[in-house]
Amino acid sequence: MENTEQTQEQLSALLQVRRDKLTELQNDGRDPFKITKFERTHTSAQLKENYTEEDRELKKRGSDEVQIIKAQVSQFDGQTVSIAGRIMSKRGMGKVGFVHVSDIDGQIQLFVKKDILGEDEYARFKKLDIGDIIGAEGEVFTTQTGEISVRAEKITLLSKSLLPLPEKFHGMTDTDLRYRQRYIDLIMNADVKKTFINRSKIIASIRSYLNGQKFLEVETPMLVANAGGAAARPFETHFNALDEDFKLRISLELYLKRLIVGGFDKVYEIGRVFRNEGLDTRHNPEFTLMELYQAYTDYHGMMDLTENLYRHVAKEVLGTTTIVYNGIEMDLGKPFERITMVDAVKKYAGVDFNEINTLEDARKVADEHHVEYEDRHKKGDILNLFFEEYAEEHLIQPTFVMDHPVEISPLTKKKPENPDYVERFEFFMNGWEMANAYSELNDPIDQRERFKAQEELLAQGDEEANTTDEDFMRALEIGMPPTGGIGFGIDRMCMLLTDSPAIRDVLLFPTMKPLDK
Repeated sequence: MENTEQTQEQLSALLQVRRDKLTELQNDGRDPFKITKFERTHTSAQLKENYTEEDRELKKRGSDEVQIIKAQVSQFDGQTVSIAGRIMSKRGMGKVGFVHVSDIDGQIQLFVKKDILGEDEYARFKKLDIGDIIGAEGEVFTTQTGEISVRAEKITLLSKSLLPLPEKFHGMTDTDLRYRQRYIDLIMNADVKKTFINRSKIIASIRSYLNGQKFLEVETPMLVANAGGAAARPFETHFNALDEDFKLRISLELYLKRLIVGGFDKVYEIGRVFRNEGLDTRHNPEFTLMELYQAYTDYHGMMDLTENLYRHVAKEVLGTTTIVYNGIEMDLGKPFERITMVDAVKKYAGVDFNEINTLEDARKVADEHHVEYEDRHKKGDILNLFFEEYAEEHLIQPTFVMDHPVEISPLTKKKPENPDYVERFEFFMNGWEMANAYSELNDPIDQRERFKAQEELLAQGDEEANTTDEDFMRALEIGMPPTGGIGFGIDRMCMLLTDSPAIRDVLLFPTMKPLDK
């Protein structure tokens, strides 16, 4: 207890010192918070990218070879530039100081000399703290150790950091705190910053690919009267102006299909959806979903699109179609495996549902294999339970699991040759469901019957069941062409491509339990 109190006192003293420094600056007419802009000419990477490793090594040696390549060394050598960023380290505070300044691209060293900066400015420089944001102007050069640096001729304090950053050696290791204070996490952990830069590149690459395939990006409502298109419990809210209850969308499907009816042959949307469910390493109540719909194709067309899209994104963002997640290598360059759900259960559970003809038989084999089911579950539901229990964990390499039972697919076309199953697939990698796709149901009579069955499940207590969307039914009755559709979990895709262990590692601000709970 005494040590804790002592630490708090020390922290309070440090905070007061920083506030005193700010007060001194303000009294001296140098309030950093009154500065509105700073003209930066280059980032750290722009200064470094023109130096080759050979250049650095030759300079480090100080050999005559330096003169030979002098004309080939970076275009910035000897040029005056302006940089800006956060101070991450300071050392050598006699007449010469070294500071590492961090920006979006990395870090650059600032060489500060009293004789160059001037006595008064150097005294002000010495009072700067780690965490302060500065701008600096000076000449680019390479130190004797080969480090590209800027020789400071002018330093401007742009923002005073009133709270100290975590101690550098230990960093920010508390995972829960990292998620809650992502701004500090990004400052302290370069790998975290890289993950989110790559996430942005992944989404940009998806857009680039789909736009190249003539898909039209659209936006659809988040507040809806009827949250359909997926098996999930929605969040509910109240719209005061209309005095009406609304729900947050759980999928993008039903509005995008309306656009197919309206004549947009290829549409997609990337956006947040909300599902009132638990938190774990792969689930967050709000997450990013990408759904697309294409007229005049089916679920086989969606498989081809998925293969090509994943290869394109991996190649563009990572430079390879071979990815490694948690030490396991997955090859996106080879044709993805395609297997039916029935065959997957037969392969991994040793149970052939082609030989199971009745609900009683399905329940019996479930009891024998200790697969738990509910009274409302039909034969198709039990097949799916077997798949989840026995097969999913084995689907490490890219795999399409096709032909799901009709009971779990209320928006999907039945297979003409076997109406107990539908033209649907789920895409798996690393044992995870990565995407869900259909040959979309466009028969309004069949669709109404499916909605009716869903409402019966809702009445029996299934909070994830759909209800009939009458406006969507009207659109189907106008007429929707044969259509293929798919939904991609963007967050899980980012997890795999950035080798991140949990969904919270690829969400800048994940949902967290309140601290007072």
